[in-house]
Amino acid sequence: MKRHKLTDEQWDLIEPLVPVSRAKTGRPPRDRRTLLNAMFWTLLTGAPWRDLPERFGPWQTG
Repeated sequence: MKRHKLTDEQWDLIEPLVPVSRAKTGRPPRDRRTLLNAMFWTLLTGAPWRDLPERFGPWQTG
């Protein structure tokens, strides 16, 4: 398992608490788990959001 990623067990516990986007306009919603992993990565590394690794998608998404 990679550092700063939720395990399947952790995701199963918090998934019901993470809201689903119901927006009808704008960009299509991104994967909620990937966005949470990106947030954890920035919090744990101290790096700015703009420096997100490509595996999390475009930094402008957040």
